[in-house]
Amino acid sequence: MVLIFVLCQCCHSKKTETAPKRPNIVFIMSDDHAYQAISAYNSTLIQTPNIDRLASEGMLFTNASVTNSICAPSRAVILTGKHSHINGKIDNLSPFDTTNVTFPQLFKTAGYQTAMFGKLHFGNNPKGFDEFKILPGQGDYYNPKFITSTGDTIVKGYVTDIITDLTIDWMDKRRDTTKPFLLMYLHKAPHRSWLPAQRHYTRYSKKTFPLPSTLFDDYSTRGTAAKTAEMNLLKHMHLGYDNKLTQETFNTLNMDDTGLRNGAIKRMSEEQKAQWDSIYNPINDEFIAQFPTMTDSTLMVWKYQRYMQDYLGCIAAVDENVGRLLQYLDTHQLSDNTVVVYTSDQGFYLGEHGWFDKRFMYNESFKTPLLIKWPHKIHPGTTQTELVQNLDFAQTFLEIAGIQAPEDMQGKSLVPLLKGEKERWDRDAVYYHYYEYPAEHAVKRHYGIATKSYKLIHYYYDVDEWELYDNEKDPHELNNVYENPDYADIVKDLKAKLETLRIQYKDSDTLNNHYIQIYKDKGYIK
Repeated sequence: MVLIFVLCQCCHSKKTETAPKRPNIVFIMSDDHAYQAISAYNSTLIQTPNIDRLASEGMLFTNASVTNSICAPSRAVILTGKHSHINGKIDNLSPFDTTNVTFPQLFKTAGYQTAMFGKLHFGNNPKGFDEFKILPGQGDYYNPKFITSTGDTIVKGYVTDIITDLTIDWMDKRRDTTKPFLLMYLHKAPHRSWLPAQRHYTRYSKKTFPLPSTLFDDYSTRGTAAKTAEMNLLKHMHLGYDNKLTQETFNTLNMDDTGLRNGAIKRMSEEQKAQWDSIYNPINDEFIAQFPTMTDSTLMVWKYQRYMQDYLGCIAAVDENVGRLLQYLDTHQLSDNTVVVYTSDQGFYLGEHGWFDKRFMYNESFKTPLLIKWPHKIHPGTTQTELVQNLDFAQTFLEIAGIQAPEDMQGKSLVPLLKGEKERWDRDAVYYHYYEYPAEHAVKRHYGIATKSYKLIHYYYDVDEWELYDNEKDPHELNNVYENPDYADIVKDLKAKLETLRIQYKDSDTLNNHYIQIYKDKGYIK
């Protein structure tokens, strides 16, 4: 681990710590962290004791979801408190409209000290921050470049450790102890292509993980969208880029594929590359020996295991570093007046339905982890089942800080739920809309409504198909019952509620056509 700060006890001890009355807020977000890979939700795959601590000392949400399951749009929703069709960031391709007012701007105006470290994914100059160091675009796992207000810089080491070093360095050296602070601590991991730290690929490359019950799903009971999506482990996960086979392996087997992208390897130092080769070269050798006898089924299982080894190895570093930050808050007597939030920009498929990636309104990508610790307000160890969304974060943080939220924000403050005042919560359904099609992974445009019991989805643009899932009878969402006459009244009721939500959130077919036309104008659609 590379530490890039030096703690000077003699200087630090002279600081006068004036505890602000308004609480500090630490917002921790990872990229593509599936709730299934947090042991507070599911201990089958990995143990995450530090993230779990936020559940044991705070509240764990089991029905938290996103409004648009893709990275940059999710972040725009969080920052603005507005749906994608309102803030304009519908996909990863379009620029973020910087005329949007973001909640960190409101915090700074209200006297909070603000800082952001890690992965924003869009924009070179995030608004509302006293200090920031962010990765350009997706960023790199090894020896990454960072964008700062004074110019770009490269920091040697592993990205998850570095982001934590930067965060702690700011807290230790440049935090104004007379002000409350808003700190956005944003991890790149575990985003594709899943390069773990050396200490974790050494350990996780030897592990074997249980197979999802739907790994070999054939989508026969779903519509066109599930059948045509390009995120199947067997067909669409790259043996080179994703599973880390080398070009030499492909040459040996006379296979047509590519090795790990050169940029990731070239960023490694000679020492880092030697450590990498010591683990991944034997994996390549084993694959060469096994491949002649592999069937589609055994290759699918091999890809799944390789995927989990690297993906979960990345998460292990996230959990360790969350622990470092929580320990810093404890050691410096900050925990008692600090709200700590852990979430992801959306969910992710870990082999369920044979998939990786996200985008669909199905549970694994629609739902996202959400754990919140707020000392003296949240009863420790609470599990919350109400329907909440990333749309709600901005208004929640603003209310916690005593800052008036703009009237055009579209979410609901979670403060009543956090304080145990469920009687003040009246939401019975949430709205979702995905736009990025045609594009990578070929997940069709769709919008829908979810309640605790049902989910109704409408696919549009090049198809006109509906799906209905009974969450209680079919938790894995395997059977589309939209055409089942037993559900006719439920379909009618949900369609009416869906139309009400579209009006409430100011979405419409007119806007659908507007964004489709933008794709046509840019040449994405002919």
